[in-house]
Amino acid sequence: MKIIITGFSGFIGYHLCNRIFYDQKYKVTGVDNFNNYYDPVLKKDRFKILKPHLHNHYNCNISNQSKIFEIIDYEKPDIIIHLAAQAGVRYSLENPQAYFESNLQGFFNILEACRIFKINKLIFASSSSVYGNNKKDYFSENDFVDNPLNFYAASKKSNELMAYSYSNLYKIIIVGLRFFTVYGPFGRPDMSYYKFTNNILNGKYINVFGKGEMYRDFTYVDDITNGIFSLIETINTKFSESSVPYNIFNIGNNNPVKLTYFISLIEKALGIKAKKNYLDFQQGEAIKTAANISKIQKFLNFNPTTKIEDGIPIFVKWFKEYHNL
Repeated sequence: MKIIITGFSGFIGYHLCNRIFYDQKYKVTGVDNFNNYYDPVLKKDRFKILKPHLHNHYNCNISNQSKIFEIIDYEKPDIIIHLAAQAGVRYSLENPQAYFESNLQGFFNILEACRIFKINKLIFASSSSVYGNNKKDYFSENDFVDNPLNFYAASKKSNELMAYSYSNLYKIIIVGLRFFTVYGPFGRPDMSYYKFTNNILNGKYINVFGKGEMYRDFTYVDDITNGIFSLIETINTKFSESSVPYNIFNIGNNNPVKLTYFISLIEKALGIKAKKNYLDFQQGEAIKTAANISKIQKFLNFNPTTKIEDGIPIFVKWFKEYHNL
């Protein structure tokens, strides 16, 4: 099977490529634009590790329709795994244009390529952000998600609607995955755990939004990639029988933790007490995320295995080694 992964040198894309390479039965082609949303050196370091194992790779912005069409027509993949997107809730308050170009125009280009070049299997990244300030203990795929708190969430909800329509009209098997706060080695520097670790080691204050009262369903990256790999293995048999072969899944840890506890785990792994600057909730941010994963457990036998108490020390160890500390 030939697979195209967009955003392959991003955080999840990098780990997914490594998971696929481990089985040595798929040809993986990567597409990424190596933008400077965060330090591109990190992406390039991921790429150096992946490059020897890739079938092919392209430096391309997904908003460039003609280039994306050219790549997909030439590669003729059996499946596209679309992870490329403009990420980050807070940045969407500053630069919504970037989210329109990448998350809306770019996603439309991928859907159109599937239609035109007869690619009938697509897996794409959605987000837990679509739930907004859901008041339930655990968020279900059946919950109402029409009140996004920010434009990033709006773009991901739009992706889900666009994908459903293409699946319905053109009988493309499309599966969307709502990721819940993914963390781990080679993570994104704009994520809180990366910033916390960096600031604590450098003796700087950390900004604790919501005065530490926020909850997040932190999910270790290997659990995410194992779930996606299971989906790749079963997508033909699991999702082709429906008249509209579309599905959406939560993929999370099913165990939200308080931000203050999360910080304490980083402090413990570092052996350093953080200097904290407690701030109010930031505009556009959810108070809590919590994944009900019963649906993906049923369909894919997905069960996360990495506790936050184990995952954070793994990240801290990687952070120190990567930054030569």
